[in-house]
Amino acid sequence: MNKSELIERMADQAGISKTTAGAALDAATEAIKATLKKGGSVTLVGFGAFTVTKRAARMGRNPRTGEPVKIKASKAPKFTAGKGFKDALN
Repeated sequence: MNKSELIERMADQAGISKTTAGAALDAATEAIKATLKKGGSVTLVGFGAFTVTKRAARMGRNPRTGEPVKIKASKAPKFTAGKGFKDALN
């Protein structure tokens, strides 16, 4: 399922226009991004939680030349599925 298919499904299920559903989806993703950027977490009970994990600096290898490369420390988003979401899949 891609973004436009998700928007279409949201519009059908909520009984709203696709434009409104698209705006709602965009607003939700922007709110999640903003919260994670500030170092917070977003928990949707029954669905899951979005958090930020820290990746330490490390040494890697250039796959083309095999020479060592320093990889800087970074932050990465992480999603952990909630119990209700997991149960719905099994």
